[in-house]
Amino acid sequence: MLAKVNNKQKNIFMLSFTFMFLIGITLLGWHLSESSLKVDFTQTNISPNSKHLFGTDWMGRDMFNRTLSGLSMSIRIGVITAGISSIIALSLGTFAAFGGKTADGIVTWLIDLIMGIPHILLLILISFACGKGFLGVITGVTLTHWPSLARVIRSEVLSLKNSDYISASQKLGVSRFHIVKNHMIPHLLPQFLLGLILLFPHAILHEASITFLGFGLAPEQPAIGIILSESMRYLSTGKWWLGLFPGAFLVLIVILFDYAGHNLSKIFNVNQIHK
Repeated sequence: MLAKVNNKQKNIFMLSFTFMFLIGITLLGWHLSESSLKVDFTQTNISPNSKHLFGTDWMGRDMFNRTLSGLSMSIRIGVITAGISSIIALSLGTFAAFGGKTADGIVTWLIDLIMGIPHILLLILISFACGKGFLGVITGVTLTHWPSLARVIRSEVLSLKNSDYISASQKLGVSRFHIVKNHMIPHLLPQFLLGLILLFPHAILHEASITFLGFGLAPEQPAIGIILSESMRYLSTGKWWLGLFPGAFLVLIVILFDYAGHNLSKIFNVNQIHK
């Protein structure tokens, strides 16, 4: 028992540390957003040193500032898109399982439709239709990342729906809204939070992908996808730092979110809930 308590405390500590680190990067990058745009043609293409930790680019812009600013933007986009997507998934998944055969058929068809289209293609089409830029990226990522979580929630609600206490509540005339609010949501909370966190790395990587391809954020914004896209023209000339540090930190952020989801699953013991 003591070992379980210590492991849970360790998981909570690691989860808190991970989130504090991510919040710190977000706030620091936000603070450096203006300085990341400063141009100094007397400091162009300088390799990493004590003054410029990540070196400078072909316009003399500090790559440390640009990298952190880009990561901050990616995390903020991930927070917005994952939050909205998870709410859509929770609403539609619950509606599908609790709204009758017609509602279930409509939501299931919609899930199959979205998941049947190549993800990056659908993301590009939606982003392009919305005029690209920040709004286009937010809309595209939001509307393409909810189906998997919605399917999980639908399955959980169907399982809970057949439980004895839910059947007893229905026979006693308790309203569906009351059942969903007081019986369903508390049981769905672990899956919902875990799904929410695991949506972050997908959202961040897809934002970086479409921005790298030129269908995302505007070129003047210091987004990771833009930084990596621009660095491709200079890697062959030996400017390795232009792509190494932004790419490595993007991978680090994705790993941290995945690690946070792993710790959260241990805290809530999601595997046991699924069993």
